[in-house]
Amino acid sequence: MDSSEFEEELARERRGRLAAERMLEQKQKELREANKNLSDHALSLSDKIINQREVVTTLQGENSRVTEDLQKANTRIQETERILWAALENIPDGFALFSPDFRLITANRPYLTVFDDTAGVSIGDSYQSILDVCLDDGLIDLQGQDEDEWYDTMLDRWVGPMIAPITIRFWNGMYIKMIDRKTADGGIVSLAHNITDTILHEDELRLARDKAQAADRAKSAFLAKMSHELRTPMNGVVGMADLLLENAQDEESKLYTETIRNSGTALLEIINNILDFSKIEAEKLELRLAPFDLEQLVQEVSIMVGPSIRDKPITLQVDYDQFLPTEFHGDAGRLRQILVNLVGNAVKFTDEGSILIRIVGISDEASPNCELHITVEDSGIGIPEEMVDHVFGEFNQIEDEANRKYEGTGLGLAITRKLVEVMGGEIWVDSVPEHGSCFGFKLSLRRTSSGQLQKAALPDGISQALIWLDNSLDKSVMERQMALLGIEATFVMSAAEFGLTLERDPPSVVITSQRRKDTVEGLLSNATHQTPLLTFADSPGQISDISRPFTRAGLLDALIASTENTEANPPVRPVQVLAAEDNKTNQLVLTKMLVGANIDLHLVGDGVEAIEKFKELKPDLVFLDISMPRMDGMEAAQTIRKLEADGEHVPIVAMTAHAMAGDEERILSSGIDHYLTKPLKKPDLHRHVENVAYAISAAERPSAKPQETTRQDAVPL
Repeated sequence: MDSSEFEEELARERRGRLAAERMLEQKQKELREANKNLSDHALSLSDKIINQREVVTTLQGENSRVTEDLQKANTRIQETERILWAALENIPDGFALFSPDFRLITANRPYLTVFDDTAGVSIGDSYQSILDVCLDDGLIDLQGQDEDEWYDTMLDRWVGPMIAPITIRFWNGMYIKMIDRKTADGGIVSLAHNITDTILHEDELRLARDKAQAADRAKSAFLAKMSHELRTPMNGVVGMADLLLENAQDEESKLYTETIRNSGTALLEIINNILDFSKIEAEKLELRLAPFDLEQLVQEVSIMVGPSIRDKPITLQVDYDQFLPTEFHGDAGRLRQILVNLVGNAVKFTDEGSILIRIVGISDEASPNCELHITVEDSGIGIPEEMVDHVFGEFNQIEDEANRKYEGTGLGLAITRKLVEVMGGEIWVDSVPEHGSCFGFKLSLRRTSSGQLQKAALPDGISQALIWLDNSLDKSVMERQMALLGIEATFVMSAAEFGLTLERDPPSVVITSQRRKDTVEGLLSNATHQTPLLTFADSPGQISDISRPFTRAGLLDALIASTENTEANPPVRPVQVLAAEDNKTNQLVLTKMLVGANIDLHLVGDGVEAIEKFKELKPDLVFLDISMPRMDGMEAAQTIRKLEADGEHVPIVAMTAHAMAGDEERILSSGIDHYLTKPLKKPDLHRHVENVAYAISAAERPSAKPQETTRQDAVPL
């Protein structure tokens, strides 16, 4: 090998060695890098292992705590379930849970108790099978209901979204109220509530209520019976006393008779007060609403109390606001009772001085109602301040029991207060001892149009009146009454003015006071034409053509009487009157009170006799007592109306001592036209006879106009 080749070979070896060295160096570098990566990875794994160990340790702790909590929760659940189930087992009501397919999942002992003596009911039974057990073993008291109907009802209850409660009566008298609700998964939670004690208590209450109602009916019947039994003899006493007073021979006998009459009237008032008070306390008082004339009502009250002030130096006046309407809608009877109580109370406690009835109010045309303020002012003994509230209590009076100058039950003001409250009003009293009292009350009453009240029928030829009076209050009252009667009135205040007016504008009638009578008669005697003269009383109780205070009815009666005196009327045949009254004393009273009337009176003792006499007599007028044996007045009236058929209508007037709620409606609905309360009053009886006489006269004298007596003329029961 030559040197060149050797060098070339040596170069190749050198290059190979260098390449190998570089390869070795590279591999060593890679090895070092690999070792480094391996070391880093080992360190990383070591950190992870350490972290995992920490996590594992933590998880082991958490697991221990969770396990412990689960054990505690399970223990609490078991304890709660035990307590809940113990509670369900110990409550008296049954509890059951049904699955969505209506199978019994669980139930407490009270629920299953009713099945203990039968084939029994167990967990897993269907609802239908439980119903079958109830029917097959006779556990249910169906109370007349069909078995299939009951079965279908019990199944249908669970169909709808809401399940209505139902009460089931079991064979042993136990009542169970089933209250069922649907769960979220469609199952049923059923609660069986034992309501036997409640049902029995309700039965006891129902029985007690029935007994109380029966007692109340018995009380009402007793009051009605006692009212009649007590009032009947007292009506006879008062009626006979009235007749005796008409024929009193001397002052001593008059005094005795007035004492009898006043005592009987006082006893009747006590009876009425007790009856009214019992009706109010039992909430049986009913208001009878109808159109009425308030001004006329107030005037009538003043007339009613007139006799009680005749022997006292007392003046009684009425002040009715001339701008206030007169026609209202309300219970005139109860309003009259309130005023009579207040005015009577004022008369009782006033020995001298004055009593004023004042009526004012606010009438707004935009409103149908009118706010009325009615006061009764007196100059009597007054009421101490500490006794003001006391006087409205039941059986309370101002004076003490040791010195009772003023007699009474102490019910009048209590009844008055309750009546005002029933009518929606308010009552009060202002008083100064020894200077008098003012009792007032306010009511809201609905106004009525003038056409709602029947207008009085005036005699022919009465259209203008010449009136001479001195008192401005009398003038305002008379002016209003004349306007209500439809008469044009001219007022004068002197003899000269009277004479000039008499000749210039001749009136249909002249009216003046009793003390001016002689002067007016002298002026009339010189007149060129004849004019009837009517005089009015200067004080209550004075005998004259027109009594004081003035009323429309009194004026109308006087005007009719004036035409009777100036007209030559042909005589009217006797009125055929049939009267049925079972009480002998009342028969005598009725007979004596009708003495002087142009009648043929036919008396019978009961309704049966009245029917037979009606068929025979065909009377013009019938008086019927309401309470009679065999057939009462209302039944007799119904029979008479049937007998009349479409023939002539005969007026029937009831005579009643009844004072119970509803009697007025029953009386008038039986075919009776009018009613009079006992004790009977002679003017009332004669007015009904005169009405029929006018009707008979009208058949012969077509121009005659009968005086109408409406149901409002009667005194409410």
